Amino acid sequence: MDNHTEPRAAGIRPFRIDIPQADLDDLRARLARTRWPDQLPGVGWDYGIPLDYVKELAEYWRTGYDWRVHERRLNAFPQFTTTIDGQNIHFLHVRSPEPDALPLIITHGWPGSIVEFVGIIGPLTHPGAHGADPVDAFHLVVPSIPGYGFSGPTRDRGWDVRRIAQAWGELMKRLGYRRYGAQGGDWGSTITRELGLIVPEHLAGVHLNMLFPRVRDEPSDLTDQERARLQALRRFRSTGFGYYAIQSTRPQTLAYGLTDSPAGQLAWIVEKFGEWTDAGLPGAVDRDLLLTNVTLYWLTGTAGSSARLYYEAGRSGDWGPPVTSTVPTGVAVFPREIAPPIRRFAEQSNNIVHWAEFDRGGHFAAMEAPDLLVGDIRTFFRQLR
Repeated sequence: MDNHTEPRAAGIRPFRIDIPQADLDDLRARLARTRWPDQLPGVGWDYGIPLDYVKELAEYWRTGYDWRVHERRLNAFPQFTTTIDGQNIHFLHVRSPEPDALPLIITHGWPGSIVEFVGIIGPLTHPGAHGADPVDAFHLVVPSIPGYGFSGPTRDRGWDVRRIAQAWGELMKRLGYRRYGAQGGDWGSTITRELGLIVPEHLAGVHLNMLFPRVRDEPSDLTDQERARLQALRRFRSTGFGYYAIQSTRPQTLAYGLTDSPAGQLAWIVEKFGEWTDAGLPGAVDRDLLLTNVTLYWLTGTAGSSARLYYEAGRSGDWGPPVTSTVPTGVAVFPREIAPPIRRFAEQSNNIVHWAEFDRGGHFAAMEAPDLLVGDIRTFFRQLR
């Protein structure tokens, strides 16, 4: 059954991306005038993203990358904006041709955006056209998190995970969806899980491709795999957590450099794609898609406002002891995730009904291993339709 009613006329506005040419010319001019730092010889990625790689990528961004191609690709998806709780919310709303499709809201994280999902929208909304069973079709809602991309900067304090999840519940209500699924990674996983806590009566299930291990007491009978995953979490917190420390304490100070320097914005984002992907860079994700993601941050000027989510979450208890979720939960585990989840800990506060382990892929699963992610989303929700 298509549990959809026509969207309420109030507040749903069609949206189309149309970046002024002057903004693109300014980007290229700034890239041409980049003042580059030095680098120690032979250090690779040890001190951060390497100078030669950033220079090469920046030069391609300036002379080879064509934003208009990707602007048209994004504009091929129906887009809208609405105002919820005083905040502009931008979202894609792609209806499946299958009338019995299950509505699904998919949420990105940092340093991602809606660009992460361009390769999975077609297979999820129209599986029959992609060699899969039409029974697995979804109506997709793909919002930009407040403070990110075309949702624009946040305008007041307090846009933490819970407030975003509440906005998502209102968005789905406005679109006329009474029963739906939710999916996410990175911040999207936290927001998705929180949505299940706020409106469990509307959620068929939640599917997560990131779930940090929350260890209350470390058992003595840990398996080798569990020990390795806890070690990965400790290693991340000791050597890879610098961005979090800065964005959760000084997002405004960081914003000046990233908003003024496209090379700075490029390096800040691309470093994470190098560290958090399975195959690393170059190669783990399509170069043009990577640059489209970076360009979206640059053109919307949301480096600082996206970082504010870390500040808000750190002060709202979002990372405190998890409240137990009763919503059926599926977890897709990719080997190069920042800190792959551990099932026995996940089951302490989640209603785990599906758990899949994959042999390739990392943090940006929709870009790195879209076939695996799409397949697992279909498998999980098939039992819940």
